[in-house]
Amino acid sequence: MTSSTSCDAPAPASEGLRPHYRRDLLRLLYAVTAGALVAFAALQFHNGKPALAGLELLASVLLLTGYLRLARCRHLRVWTYGYLIPLFAFFNYVIIMPQASVASFVWVLMMPVLAYLLLGRQRGLVLSVPFMAAGCVSYTYYLGSQHSAGVGVDLLNMLLCAGLMLVFIHLFEQRREAAEGQLLALTQVDPLTGLVNHQRFRDSLARTLSECQRSNSPCALVLLDIDGFQTLQAHQGLAFSNRLVAAVTEVLTHRLRSTDVIGRLGDGSFGLVLRDLQRADAEQLTASLQAQVAALRLEADDGAFSPALAVGLAHSDRDGHQADGLVRSASRRLQTGGVIDANGHG
Repeated sequence: MTSSTSCDAPAPASEGLRPHYRRDLLRLLYAVTAGALVAFAALQFHNGKPALAGLELLASVLLLTGYLRLARCRHLRVWTYGYLIPLFAFFNYVIIMPQASVASFVWVLMMPVLAYLLLGRQRGLVLSVPFMAAGCVSYTYYLGSQHSAGVGVDLLNMLLCAGLMLVFIHLFEQRREAAEGQLLALTQVDPLTGLVNHQRFRDSLARTLSECQRSNSPCALVLLDIDGFQTLQAHQGLAFSNRLVAAVTEVLTHRLRSTDVIGRLGDGSFGLVLRDLQRADAEQLTASLQAQVAALRLEADDGAFSPALAVGLAHSDRDGHQADGLVRSASRRLQTGGVIDANGHG
């Protein structure tokens, strides 16, 4: 059997900012854009363009509605695309609109910044590149209409700035994803064993139980304690206790399936989440794990040592699909000496 640690280990962040930061930033952008459109609408009315002013006011109302709904919406990515695509299209229009400024191209440089922050590296690249290319084409068309001697220099500056901005933001986001992934691994994975830690284990338990409940499939929670671990650590030292934990971890990871979750919950404590396993099979598996751990031989100061595991098993068929209830049941059976015998009975 293979270890389950890799399938449950935290993956590097690839969605740009964390969801709550993305939500806050997107709400801010919706509000600022709506306010700016109201100001532009007032100017358009003043300039005698009521139709354009009406469109800008309508857009500001839609943005303010989005600002309010973003606080609770579930499909944040849809709202993100709904904002960025019209905005990037507007940036391109600004470049070619009558009496456009030669500096209007700076708006194109905002595209990768917003896209990468709100969508992450891959989606940000896919969205920003076509609009940036369209902006370069639009700016080339604009410069061609100016009949200026410095057109070639302006065009080269534009291409260099756009290319460098895209490369820099892409490299930055790549490094940020890697750094965040390493940080998540440090905070959610036990450094000695490579197993998920207590918090990550509880999250995995809740998610697995929810999936099993929806599919009407069984699930077991097993809590394991190395008998007398604190005493062993005090008498034999930290190096011996680490070797003991590593040896038990090896038994667990080689015996369980890739769909199971293994966590280190304390110094000598482990947890298992066994999905799609009937109660009798779960009891037989934990009895087998006890036997394999008992067969270990570790050299201690006073000779060879064989550890023993205490087991507390809770199963969804008997204890329900609620994480807290399963943990209480497994903890109670662990504390009352729920060691499973060779016949698989608790």
